[in-house]
Amino acid sequence: MTTPRLVVALVAGVILFANAVVHGEGPPSLRMAYEKNFDIGMAISAWQLEDTSGRALNLVAEQCSVVTAENAMKWEALHPEPSRYDFRHADMLVEFAERNGIEVVGHTLVWHSQCPDWVFEDEAGQPVGREELIERLRDHIHTVVGRYKGRVRGWDVVNEAIEDDGSWRDSKWRRQIGDDYMELAFRFAHEADPGAELYYNDYSMTQPGKRKTVAAMVADFQEKEVPIDGVGLQGHWALDYPSEQEIDDSLTDYGKLGVKVMITELDMNVLPRPTRNQGADVAERAASREGMNPYREGLPAEVSQAQADRYALFFRLFKKHDAAISRVTFWGVDDGQSWHNNWPVRGRVAHSLLFDRNLEPKPAFWSVLNVAKE
Repeated sequence: MTTPRLVVALVAGVILFANAVVHGEGPPSLRMAYEKNFDIGMAISAWQLEDTSGRALNLVAEQCSVVTAENAMKWEALHPEPSRYDFRHADMLVEFAERNGIEVVGHTLVWHSQCPDWVFEDEAGQPVGREELIERLRDHIHTVVGRYKGRVRGWDVVNEAIEDDGSWRDSKWRRQIGDDYMELAFRFAHEADPGAELYYNDYSMTQPGKRKTVAAMVADFQEKEVPIDGVGLQGHWALDYPSEQEIDDSLTDYGKLGVKVMITELDMNVLPRPTRNQGADVAERAASREGMNPYREGLPAEVSQAQADRYALFFRLFKKHDAAISRVTFWGVDDGQSWHNNWPVRGRVAHSLLFDRNLEPKPAFWSVLNVAKE
C-alpha cells in the first residue's frame, strides 16, 4: 500500500533528482583553481549571448573571471556603415559580465580584417587620404572606448599588424596613414578611457622574427610614452607546434618587456593541416580533400589523450611564468563554437577546446585542472 506521505516523498525525490540534473553542480572552476596564478577567460559569440537557454553563459560564469567578445566588438559588427553603430551584442556582453562580476576585454579596435571598405574609401570608392582616415580612426575609437569607459578592463587596440617573419603587415591602415597608425590608435584609446589597459595582440608570437619586432615596438612606445600595458599571444596552437622550448623562450622574452603578458586566444587544432603554414591568418582558405575531416564522430581516445597531455604542458609553462602572465583566455567555450570548424577548411568537425559540443568537460579540461593542483 502506498501512503500519501510516501507519495509526497517520491514526488519530492523525483523533483530533487530533476533539479540536480538540470541545475546540478558543474565541473570544478578553472577560475578558482588558477586564482593565485592568472585570470581565466573565454571568448563569447553573439549566438551564445542570444541563446535563451543560457547554458554556455552559465558555464562561462562558473569558469571565468574575464570574457572577450569573439566578434561583437570588431569594426564590421559595431560600425557597419559610416553613420550607424550597432552596440546590441557588445552591450549584452558587458551587461552579462557586470551581472556576474566578470571583467571584459574589448577586441579589437584596429585590424586589417573584418573592417568595412567604407572606412578606407570616399564616396567614389577611392582611398581616402591620411588625415581623413586618422579622423575616422579617432572617431571610432573615441565612440567605442568612450561608450564603455570604466566598464571594460582593457582593449586589444591593434591586432595582427606584424607578419610571421617580423616585417610589418602591408595593411590599408599602414598604406594610407603611415607607420605611426598604431601609435595614434593607442593614444586615441587612452584619450577615450585613461583607466583602461591597452594591448597589442597577434598570432605566431613564438616566431623569432615576430618576437623581435614586438619587443622593439614595445620599447619604442615606452620611449615615446605611448601608453601600452600588455602584449597578447594568440595561442592558436596544435598538437605538434610550437615546441615547448619555443613557448618557454617566448614567455621569458616577453616577460622582460615591462608589460603584462597574456595568452589571448588559446585553442588546439587536432585536425590535419592542409598546408605547412603554422600561422592563424583568418583570410587563409584551403580546399577540402580526403582525410581532412577525420573526427566527424568524435575524437579517438588516443588523440583525446594527446590533446589533454599537450594542454597540460601549456599550463605548466604558464604556471612557470605566472609572474608575467596576467590572463589566459580560451578562444571559445566549446568545440561547436570553435573557428576551426570552418578554418582554413570549411565544414570540418573541430575538437579544439576544453568542453565538447554538449558543454561537457573533456579529458583536456581535467588535465588543465590537475596542473593547477601540482
